[in-house]
Amino acid sequence: MNKFMLMAMTITLVINSYITVPTVVKAASVQDEGATKVSTRQFAIDTNKDISSFKEEQEMTKAEKNLLARLVHAEAKGEPYAGKVAVADVVLNRVEEQGFPDTLEEVIYQKNAFEPVQNGSINQSADHDSNKAVEEALENNKENENLLYFYNPETATSDWILTRQVVKTIGNHAFSI
Repeated sequence: MNKFMLMAMTITLVINSYITVPTVVKAASVQDEGATKVSTRQFAIDTNKDISSFKEEQEMTKAEKNLLARLVHAEAKGEPYAGKVAVADVVLNRVEEQGFPDTLEEVIYQKNAFEPVQNGSINQSADHDSNKAVEEALENNKENENLLYFYNPETATSDWILTRQVVKTIGNHAFSI
């Protein structure tokens, strides 16, 4: 192997957010016998977007926080504070989870997803605890990071929701994945 070949195999160039990776192809696989061909592949890297969670990546607008707090208030009114945080976490986890809508508003207003949207109770003002629970959920959701569903086992009418694996129960709500 000559020096050029060794250099081409070991150097990776990073120019304008592209990585060029040398690929060595033996002469038998190309039609020019007696030579070794070096080809390259380019992979685009989006340097403007860091891959991280919704909570770390974006600042929620006041309107989004208010919408989430109103949902938490309507869904978890009378529940322990930890249950309110877990309800907020479920919504935020859905935004990040494949198979659910990609924005907070789309998750909340997804058809038949949350009863307060259907019955209009989401339009009531959020209380202090619900606003505080949203802030806590945005700061840290490690304890509730896999939760995607919650329901009240005493009042649930969907057979499907009862098939979900319950991870924890807080107050009257079962939280599941």
